[in-house]
Amino acid sequence: MTEHQGYHYHVMRRALDLIDAADSPLSLDELSGAMGMSAAHFQRLFTQWVGVSPKRYQQYLALGQARALLAERHTMLEAADGAGLSGAGRLHDLFLRWEAMSPGDYARGGAGLTIRWGWFDSPFGRVLAMGTDRGLCGLAFAEETGEAEAMADLRGRWPDATYVEDAEAIRGWVEAGFAQKGEARLHMIGAPFQIKVWEALLNVPTGHVTTYSDIATAIGRPRAVRAVGTAVGRNPVSFLIPCHRALRKSGGLGGYHWGLPVKRALLAWESARTGA
Repeated sequence: MTEHQGYHYHVMRRALDLIDAADSPLSLDELSGAMGMSAAHFQRLFTQWVGVSPKRYQQYLALGQARALLAERHTMLEAADGAGLSGAGRLHDLFLRWEAMSPGDYARGGAGLTIRWGWFDSPFGRVLAMGTDRGLCGLAFAEETGEAEAMADLRGRWPDATYVEDAEAIRGWVEAGFAQKGEARLHMIGAPFQIKVWEALLNVPTGHVTTYSDIATAIGRPRAVRAVGTAVGRNPVSFLIPCHRALRKSGGLGGYHWGLPVKRALLAWESARTGA
């Protein structure tokens, strides 16, 4: 990852605001001019970041894209196979190994746990990463919330843990995650119900979406849609545990803990890259 990726996200974020405010699609000249760039430079940034033209990307950023994804790329999750809460999984193009903290350890609020953390640039702006010796346990986007709030949010989940600033200790997992190659590891720290929900999210392919009710059915709790929504919102490892792929049954985006603009950018970026 480089600082340019964060810069590209800011360009996309500004473009998203312009597109939302417009009554009709904006031309390349209109978009580039509004951001003080030449058309060629703006086009190049788009292509480097997502691999499609600004015109095509506008279609993915459109508010109606969530409904289109739900209609065309809706994944019906299979019911849990009862294999337990620890094991290995594949996050689509990325090989992801994960394991869950035991309920007893979770209940102790992270006591006895050393969590290393650092700030990184990502395709979606600054991201705060945290990890134990077993894998990443936190990944927070800070562009909408701010860095101080992102830090307070993650640290508040495991208040009794020992925190050590050490970006190099977790850099490999972070870079593998955003590059979607190599091996990234996750250490899920949550209540058993939350972990079941997060495990279900790992089965949603890149470029696809699912619904909160589908997740509830997949974990054997079809009436627990509201509780599922809460667990999705409490996912501490954004992007790698893809809570951004969970939508309302109506096709609405629903919420996103790190800001709806980030959720829309995540969905658009994945959709464009997978040809959704």
